[in-house]
Amino acid sequence: MLMLPPSVRIYLASEPVDMRFGIDRLMGLVRHRHALDPFSGHLFVFISRRRNRAKVLFWDQGGFVLYYKRLEAGRFRPAPMAADASTVALSSTQLAMLLSGIDISRVRKPRHWLPKTN
Repeated sequence: MLMLPPSVRIYLASEPVDMRFGIDRLMGLVRHRHALDPFSGHLFVFISRRRNRAKVLFWDQGGFVLYYKRLEAGRFRPAPMAADASTVALSSTQLAMLLSGIDISRVRKPRHWLPKTN
């Protein structure tokens, strides 16, 4: 399981990205297309058009880290997104499942139990 502090957000780009893009081009997409700060320490996830490749970009202590994964079989299956959304927020659990090739659109999360208030 991927363990991240709750302060770290994970953004999945809604449109496919050319996997030839490197750190600088992906950083430009984060900044200009998604209007987010690439130096924030948050994770920015990009998936290829064929949905068999993914890149995760984040800033870590003075430099960018680019994580790249290619599935040899199967496809990444993110949850459905709103048509007008440029990104969708993921939890660390959803990101771990996505990168493992699990179809997160079919996974159901149970409701959190809360005590009754008077």
